[in-house]
Amino acid sequence: MARVTSSLSKAELELLQIFPEPVTFCLLYKASVHGYTAAAFHNKCDNQGPTLTVGFNNSGFVFGGYINRSYAQTGGYLADEKAFLFSFKRAEPQTKPLHIAVTNAANAFYDAANSGPNFGTNLVFLNNDGATIVSNPGDVYAFDGLALCGNDLNLTECEVYRVEPTGDILEKPWRTVQWGLEKKPQMMDFIRSYKPPINSVTQARILLIGPIGAGKSSFFNSINSTFRGHVTSQAIAGSSVSSLTKKFRTYSIKSGREGKMLPIILCDTMGLEETNNSGMDLEDICSIVNGNIPDRYQFNPSAPIQPDTPGYIKAVQLKDKIHCAAFVIDACKVKLMSARMEEKLQAVRSKLNLLSVPQLVLLTKVDEACPVVAEDITNVYRSRFIQQKIHEVAARIGIPISCVVPVRNYSVDVDLDDNTDVLLLNTVVQMLRFADNFFDDFGDFGCD
Repeated sequence: MARVTSSLSKAELELLQIFPEPVTFCLLYKASVHGYTAAAFHNKCDNQGPTLTVGFNNSGFVFGGYINRSYAQTGGYLADEKAFLFSFKRAEPQTKPLHIAVTNAANAFYDAANSGPNFGTNLVFLNNDGATIVSNPGDVYAFDGLALCGNDLNLTECEVYRVEPTGDILEKPWRTVQWGLEKKPQMMDFIRSYKPPINSVTQARILLIGPIGAGKSSFFNSINSTFRGHVTSQAIAGSSVSSLTKKFRTYSIKSGREGKMLPIILCDTMGLEETNNSGMDLEDICSIVNGNIPDRYQFNPSAPIQPDTPGYIKAVQLKDKIHCAAFVIDACKVKLMSARMEEKLQAVRSKLNLLSVPQLVLLTKVDEACPVVAEDITNVYRSRFIQQKIHEVAARIGIPISCVVPVRNYSVDVDLDDNTDVLLLNTVVQMLRFADNFFDDFGDFGCD
């Protein structure tokens, strides 16, 4: 399935910055993709905090409403003094949006399982599980139907966005990074010349673990791109309702098309999923870490690999084991992470701790999560919003903040960017340092 994208242009998103402080919009629900039903809406939007509902029609209106509360299918009205409706015409993007404040805050939103976005029954989206609205001005929101939507009750699209404060740009970065062409070759040389301190090991093996769609395969493609000198797409990457990676894959990276292999192997896995008998199995992760699973092994989520499974590696050497693990988490979905996924990640972390494997977190898609980072990747450590996300993901997984590194993968680019490369290379440097911590447990340097 293709990546779900907003129907709003950049100019229209800027037009919707009608809040007391700058905010970022994260698309949760798109009716044309997820379905024009109340159930689909609640499945994507419940318990997500403040949201903005946006409707589109053939009359050229973009309209909807904001609520500063979470949907929870309570079956009653939600009170919200900050709720409002809005509208503007696409043909007049320079015009300030029509803003309609709530007049009866006690009934700002009707929160029921069988209803789509329902603003006090005065404006209702997904009416009767269809691509239509109810426009019924009343005592909760006083508006003119012609001005709000041209009295056109048919939707061409309906989207719901989570609304989060972007925050200020910090005066000083909270981590120091040297950007640009000067730093990039230094880190590339460090990575090329790295040697594991154990003679029997020539490449550090890094395991990438995370929910589906977080960017594990894209991370390998991005590192490969940096060293090849152009954007590559060797590993299958994209967006899907289930993991695109079905096999265990080990990827070596060349320093240039005809160059030598780098002293690092990135190991890609099937994505983690919430439900049992789907996604990556915890026991398979342990087998990978212990070096028992061969490259290109086809995962079976309902039956983890066993010693009698064809291809199972019994004679394991240190070079076959995982020397560092990286949890790959989408910055746009930290708040979306369910309690069950959080438990799975913590269970994996507990297993890795028992196996003495160092761990870090790659916080991907930071440019999609924060507009100021999208504008300039060097703002990543000056963005208060990204700083908050790093603290949040560290707390949810139970990992030190110092072990969380932000990343921007090459997913839409056709050309490389030096500052994006610096952020990616810095992550690889951290991985190799963590791998050294693993090797430290095996005695003096130079020993097998």
